[in-house]
Formats: sequence, structure tokens, C-alpha cells
Amino acid sequence: MRISIFGYGVTTHPLVAFLNNQGHTLHIYDDKFQEKSMDSYGNALLPSSAFDPNKSDMEILSPGIPPSHPLVCSAKHLISEYDYFATLLAQDNKEMPFMVWISGTNGKTTTTEMSTLLLKEFGAQSGGNIGTPLVHLYTQKTKVWVLETSSFSLHYTHKATPHIYALLPVREDHISWHGSFEAYIDDKLSPLARMALDSVAFIPVELGSHALVSSFKGKLICYEGSKDLSEQLGITLEDIAFKEPFLLDSLLALGVAKYAFNADNIALLNTFHIGAHRIAEFYDKHNRLWVDDSKGTNVDATICAIGRYTSRHIMLILGGDDKGANLVPLFEYMQDKDIEIFAIGANQERLHTLAKSYHIPLQLCGDIYKAMDCIKQKREEHASDVVLLSPAAASLDQFSSYKERGEIFVNLALQP
Repeated sequence: MRISIFGYGVTTHPLVAFLNNQGHTLHIYDDKFQEKSMDSYGNALLPSSAFDPNKSDMEILSPGIPPSHPLVCSAKHLISEYDYFATLLAQDNKEMPFMVWISGTNGKTTTTEMSTLLLKEFGAQSGGNIGTPLVHLYTQKTKVWVLETSSFSLHYTHKATPHIYALLPVREDHISWHGSFEAYIDDKLSPLARMALDSVAFIPVELGSHALVSSFKGKLICYEGSKDLSEQLGITLEDIAFKEPFLLDSLLALGVAKYAFNADNIALLNTFHIGAHRIAEFYDKHNRLWVDDSKGTNVDATICAIGRYTSRHIMLILGGDDKGANLVPLFEYMQDKDIEIFAIGANQERLHTLAKSYHIPLQLCGDIYKAMDCIKQKREEHASDVVLLSPAAASLDQFSSYKERGEIFVNLALQP
């Protein structure tokens, strides 16, 4: 079989190694390759323009490649990594692993990690966007796969299916990739069409009228926020150690564990530590509050972050690559609050225009270094306000990742 790989990044490296060990020599296509070369394993490294669909029997792609890319448009045998391993598992004729998929706009990582903690005693490992590569889950015969599942992966997946699907609220994100908010929602709900009678799905109530939800054959739990979900699960909110937005993540993890193996152990859940760069509070030597929410890459995440500090004056660092998202709801939310914006990144002029319309003070700073200089010049030594980095945008216009953006913010905040 002639196998082609589309995109040679972090997610596809382990897959390439696995296929090489299975005796396959691959053709790997990536926009970063300018001319043909070979790696030490005999794989051909080729520019995307060199792909010939008539010389390929299977194309496995990195999920971040958009549907409009010429590679995707010309492929005849395109398959996602999820579907590839689903095919291998079906061919093994052995006990299938228990599959949990977790998706949504915000909170996927936290919910996935919480669910994995609760299901660890049953052999669970996390994968998908985080944790262990799928190929290692497969080769290690992992019993429970808890997969943080992006809308990109869902778009290209047509065969694989979870036993439990937990969908966090869906807000506008990746619109330029999907083409529309409706297409984004369709991809988020697509697993429901394939799930079995004994499967379970947690779905936000606002999506309950969607055709894919209405026709779902398994057990459906439509929830309207944390309070409603806690009542459906029979859980007392006060027993959970986390506040919003992590409270909803906690409840979904408990719901996953309950329906998987009756493992909704709240005491164990309360030992979980929230990951870095998501509403992470810290103080400087003057006891002033700073908040690193670099992982707040969309409007809904930033609204959640702001909502925790509305009793204070907020100095908000905003901006980056917003991927064509509708920013109006964010400015509507901010317009009656004590907020001043320090704009950075590729969309700062767009932010400036919106800020004028909603009469919100904004300084054009260009980058995070200038923004932090401006903030430090304005902020008093013993101020009771809060400086919040919650950009409502992706980071790749100026940083290698949201992690780098957050680390730079923390380092600049703690400098004398």
C-alpha cells in the first residue's frame, strides 16, 4: 500500500515511526518542504505541490490542515488518524478499548485531564490533542482512551466512535477554518450520528434541537450550565473544590466517570490541579494581582475570565490572531465594566475600532512588551486592580504558542 502523510508536525511524527516499523516507506507532504529529500528511514519528504493522487492508496493527515488546502482537495483516500486506528482495532479482533471523547470550545484539556484522573484505576490514559499519541495508546493496548478531540479531528473522522462523548459549550471559534459557525457546530456534533444504542452523550441544551442531537440513539444528557448538570447527576455543588469555568469541567468529568465505571469520586477529583495559563493568578512583590489566561484564545474564554474580576478595575491585554471570530459579544459584555484595554497582535486595529464604538478605553501597544511597559507606567505600587492577559485570540501571529505568550507575561510581570 502506498501511504501518504499530509503535514509533518508533532502529531504525525509518532505515526510515521509506527508505519516505518510496520514496513511502510512513506511519502510525506508538507508546505515547509521546498524540494524533494529523503530522511534516514527512506521516507520521501516532498512539497505539497508534488502530491499525485493517482500514486497514493491512503492519505493520513495532520488535523490542522484546512479543508480548502490543495492536498485535501485532491486526495482520493483521505483518512483521519482516529479512523486509521479504529480500522486497526477492528482488525485485531480483540477486546476494544473503552473510548471517551471530550470536545467543545473551552475547557477540553481540563475536562480530559480530570476524566483521566478519575478513570486511571481502570487503565485510562489521555490522548488526542494532549497526552499520549494515539499510536502509543494502540501499541500499549491501553484499556481506556480519553481523547481531547478538536473540531479539526472531528471534521475528518467518519468511522471512529466513542462510548461516551462529552461536549462542552460551543462558541464561535476557528470560523475561518470551518467556513461558518454552523459548520463548526456540525463537526462538533458529528460523532452522534455514529454512536451506538448503549453510548452516552453530554450535550449543551442550546444544541438540543439540532438534527444530529434529535436523532441520537444513545442516552442523551442535555445540560444547561453547572447547576442543571449537578442536579441531573445527583451531585452537591458545594462538595466540589472548583469555581467556574472549571466547575462545569469538573461536573462533566464526574459524569463521564459515573457512566463509564461508576467512578464519580469527588474526593479524588478535588486533588486535581488546574494547568498553567488558564486563569492562573499570581502576585508580585507589591502584592498586586496578575492573571495569566494566555489559554483564553476565544471570546467565550475571555468573557469567563473577565467575569471573575468585575469588582475590580481590569487592565486587559487583548489581541492576536482572532481567526475571523465575531468579537462584538465580547465588547458588548465589556462596555459597562471598569476595563481598559492594551491591544497587541495582528487584530489590534480591529480591536481599536470596536473599542471606539463601545466607548471602552484602549491603547494600541503592538506587542506584549510595549503593553506591559504601558501597564507598569500606569499601575500604582499598591493597586487593588488586576492585570489580565486573556487575548481572545490565538498566539501564532507573534509567539510560538499560547504557552510562550503566558510565560513572557509572567516573566515581565515579576521583573522589578
